[in-house]
Amino acid sequence: MADSYRALYPTIELENTIEIDKIVSIYYFEYAKDFVFQGEKHDFWEFLYVDKGQAEVMADTEGYKLEEGDIIFHKPDEFHSVWANGRIAPNLIIMSFVCNSPAMKFFENKILRIETNEEKNILARIIEERLNTFDVPLYETISPKVMKDSPIVGSQQLIKLYLELFLITLIRNNTYIEKQERISLITRQRVEDDLLNRIIAYMKENVHNNFMIDDLCNEFAIGRTQLKSLFKNKLNTSAMQYFRHLKMEKAKDLIREGRYNFSEIADLLSFSSVNYFSQSFKRIVGMNPSQYADSVKGKIKLQKWS
Repeated sequence: MADSYRALYPTIELENTIEIDKIVSIYYFEYAKDFVFQGEKHDFWEFLYVDKGQAEVMADTEGYKLEEGDIIFHKPDEFHSVWANGRIAPNLIIMSFVCNSPAMKFFENKILRIETNEEKNILARIIEERLNTFDVPLYETISPKVMKDSPIVGSQQLIKLYLELFLITLIRNNTYIEKQERISLITRQRVEDDLLNRIIAYMKENVHNNFMIDDLCNEFAIGRTQLKSLFKNKLNTSAMQYFRHLKMEKAKDLIREGRYNFSEIADLLSFSSVNYFSQSFKRIVGMNPSQYADSVKGKIKLQKWS
């Protein structure tokens, strides 16, 4: 009997074009005009929508200016940062989520333009269900710990469904802007300068330690190619060569202070041996530590009698 019903009424397995696996964050921020977020990267998707005002973002090595109604997608493991332009305070919707659907490839390297009330209304529904599900303000982090004790029925599922609907609607409407139209060289310059200054400050704070290029990449959430280009273009050197020079500058300071012998200085700066320290010092400074110490003493004597 059951088989005969199946023959009369065959079932159809529906295809899921976009399927959200997990929600990571849903924010609505009202930022000050001088807001700056230094940046991060993670292994899930994120989009940023400018609800009001203007914002500037960095996506990997490119900087972009976003106007009201623009939305940019950051694919997994893409470094990104955002800040206000110092003139206009922006309101931003930021959502991050896990989705492994092949259709997500559509959003890679795109800035889209939301122009219809249909899309805006779906975003508003997501925000509404976020408030129905979590007992924290829109600018705070969501987690299972902050879920409401008695959420409105179906609120979690509606977040998933509305987000899937939003993404499918964007694909259908296909109103994207060529990124070249939004590239801002000033934005890129500012982000690169800020990143370089933070990396140099980190090196100076850790001049007594040793680390590898991958440690820097992990610390600042950037790729090896980006880090290499940053130091090459800005300082015409490599990151590790710059760090070695910082070590030698610190060694020169310690020699001038006269409180430590060469073995102690080598140990303080995490060299494996005093011989390796001396070789490195001569290669970078142009003389070995003893010669440098003698030259410093000579200068001190000259200053004393001048």
